[in-house]
Amino acid sequence: MEPFATNLKRRAEQLGISNAEVARRAGLSDRRYGNYVSGRREPDLSTLVRIAAVLAITVDELVGSTSSKEVRTSEEIFQERIASALQALRADDLQRLAVMIEALASTPPSGA
Repeated sequence: MEPFATNLKRRAEQLGISNAEVARRAGLSDRRYGNYVSGRREPDLSTLVRIAAVLAITVDELVGSTSSKEVRTSEEIFQERIASALQALRADDLQRLAVMIEALASTPPSGA
């Protein structure tokens, strides 16, 4: 499952998160996740689904069954990073974040 290991590394880099952070968000030990990244082991389906959710990517894209869109705008990458980080937040943190985002959205852009 070599494409899988490569896709794990590439996707984490795209999102700007470390392997340790991916492991933490997916509820895995660093060692277990390291085995996936190095290609020594393959995850079971439920673990694969959790990792894909953390990385904000489909399982098919992660395992290489379908190709992901290679060229992404900086805005798309930021949105994917945000979606990935949201997976790690608790309900109370999400509520605070919603208030902050709504405040940002209602603020006129600088220079306007």
